[in-house]
Amino acid sequence: MTERRDELAGNLAKVERRIAAACEAAGRKREEVTLIVVTKTYPASDVRILSELGVRHVAENRDQDAAPKAAACADLPLSWHFVGQLQTNKVRSVVGYAHTVQSVDRSRLVTALSKEAVRQERELGCLIQVALDAGVSGRGERGGVSPDGVEELAALVAGAPGLRLDGLMTVAPLTGEYAGRQQAAFERLMELSTSVRGAHPAATMVSAGMSADLEQAVAAGATHVRVGTAVLGVRPRLG
Repeated sequence: MTERRDELAGNLAKVERRIAAACEAAGRKREEVTLIVVTKTYPASDVRILSELGVRHVAENRDQDAAPKAAACADLPLSWHFVGQLQTNKVRSVVGYAHTVQSVDRSRLVTALSKEAVRQERELGCLIQVALDAGVSGRGERGGVSPDGVEELAALVAGAPGLRLDGLMTVAPLTGEYAGRQQAAFERLMELSTSVRGAHPAATMVSAGMSADLEQAVAAGATHVRVGTAVLGVRPRLG
């Protein structure tokens, strides 16, 4: 356990230096960027160590892994973010532990989240997931709504009981016009964020950037970066 703690502490320190350097290069204050550690596939024991090391935001993408882990770590001062594609049949479970759902991408999901948040008497933070690779279907490969649908969905979230519109999220696309152009993708997300804030001034959160491209996200103006591998190591393959 001591060995794992030392490993995580060293990795966190490296990521912290990267974020600090990226902020300095962008002329931003370090406190403008929040680190979310993506703990998917890693055990609750790692989450506990991260909490001891000062991490306050963790993210998961599969409810079947996240629910027991969140329950095992319920005593810790953590904010849990759900970042995966969310099926409506998992909404009841996710609303039970998540503070923020970053992957809101369709009206049916908004309705389900709202109904369950009201039932559980919780206020749930929501980010609209933007698919910058959206095809004719209006959805991206990894979920998300097309840029054209962002404002309509944002208004739906903002007006839904039990939900709070916090901002926007994206994953750098692997295909389409932004493939290999992470900073351009994140700058497009910032344009959309500015537009959404015109109608919803409190929706200031912009979640973008992961282990490989957090610098580009910070340069573009992201307020939150989601880092997994650079903190926890290369993930074990899921069977």
